Amino acid sequence: MRLFAPLLAGGSLRDRLIACLGTMIGIIFVGMTSVQLSPESLPWLVAPIGASAVLLFAVPSSPLAQPWSIVGGNVSSALTGIAINGMIHPPIVAAAVAVSAAILVMSLSRCLHPPGGAVALSAVLGGHVFGGHPEMLITPDVLNSALLVFIGWLLHRYSGHSYPHRAVPMVWRTVAPAPDSGFMIGDIDRALEDLGETFDVSREDLALLFSRAEAHAAIRQETHPSESR
Repeated sequence: MRLFAPLLAGGSLRDRLIACLGTMIGIIFVGMTSVQLSPESLPWLVAPIGASAVLLFAVPSSPLAQPWSIVGGNVSSALTGIAINGMIHPPIVAAAVAVSAAILVMSLSRCLHPPGGAVALSAVLGGHVFGGHPEMLITPDVLNSALLVFIGWLLHRYSGHSYPHRAVPMVWRTVAPAPDSGFMIGDIDRALEDLGETFDVSREDLALLFSRAEAHAAIRQETHPSESR
């Protein structure tokens, strides 16, 4: 049964329903608006925007789902894929290099966004379609990404989640003050270095989570002093 346990810590049924509703509204809005703004010759939706919507509405606190990650990641990946497609001819090699190069470009630009890999791949696989007209990929990619971020920002005004994300509780959550923690952001950095792993959560969110855990540990120790740790 552990296979059916929640995949995301802290995720609730309410959050999942909001994610479903937000994604549906977001894709409809992006598609209808793009139809009006894009020339008829250009696609009105690019497939990777569906993956961007999952991140934006299901995990809006993720560093990978922030505005610069979505817009910067998708656009830089499109440009990278187009450049690689023009330099390398075997499609399989070009596809592999495009995705790996997109990861490097996004990482250096601080806009790592998983759907960007799909955007770079699309630039290679669809290269024969737009050929000497890269705007056929870049224009809808920019438009879709910007519109999705806008509708995500608007809808999260009502979901209770902060977006762009800040390390604060949800809007209507009343949280008792936590005691001053004995650790600093630098301590979290060193702990992350000890583990040697990359986590999809910001340092500020980790600090907030640890401080709340300390507050609940203090309450538990006061109310149940005999309870084992």
